[in-house]
Amino acid sequence: MPLFWDRHVYPLLLEWVCSTRSIVAERARWLARVRGAVLEVGVGSGLNLPGLLPGVVTRFVGLDPSPALLARAAARPVQIPTTLVTGAAEALPFPAAQFDTVLVTYTLCSVGDPARALAEARRVVRPDGQLVFVEHGAAKAAGRLRWQRRLTPAWRAVAGNCHLDRDIPRLIEAAGFGLAELDARDTDASLLSYAFSGVAVPR
Repeated sequence: MPLFWDRHVYPLLLEWVCSTRSIVAERARWLARVRGAVLEVGVGSGLNLPGLLPGVVTRFVGLDPSPALLARAAARPVQIPTTLVTGAAEALPFPAAQFDTVLVTYTLCSVGDPARALAEARRVVRPDGQLVFVEHGAAKAAGRLRWQRRLTPAWRAVAGNCHLDRDIPRLIEAAGFGLAELDARDTDASLLSYAFSGVAVPR
C-alpha cells in the first residue's frame, strides 16, 4: 500500500496542492526573477514550466527522482530549450558552475538530505548566479513549531517525506549562500505552515 500511495496517489495530491491559488501566485512572483541557464531541482510534474520567460531564461534543465512526474512535465508546452533528467538533489549529475539560476520550489522539505542538496546547488551555480526558492518550513512561533515537530513523523509517512519543521533559511546559509532577499511569513495554506521565499547568492 505505501508503494502504491507513493507512486500513484501522492504525486496527484502534490500537484493538486501546489496548484492552489495562493501557491500559484507565490510561484509566479519568484519565477519572474529566474534568468539565464536554469536548473530546477525537484521539477516534479513541471508546474513552473509555463511561468518561465522566453528570452530571459535561455535554457532549462529540470531534475527529479520520479520518472512518472517527469513524464507529466514532458507533456507541458514550453518555448524554451528544455532537458528533463532523472536524478537526486543530493548528487546532481552536472559539472560545477553550470547554471545562472538554481530553482527550488517546495522541494527542500522532502529531500532526504537538504544540507547535501543545497551544497550541490552551491556547487553547480555560477559565482555570479543565484538560488531562487519558494519553500515552507519551521514556524517562528514556539507553539506552532512544537506542533510541527509533533506532526512531522506522521506527515512524512503520507506526504512523500515532507517535513513541516525544517529551518530553510539556516540550511541555505549553511550551504554557502547569502540571503539577498527573504520573505518569511505565515501562510493561509495551513495553520501549521510557514512560508519562506526569496533569492540567495553564493558567498
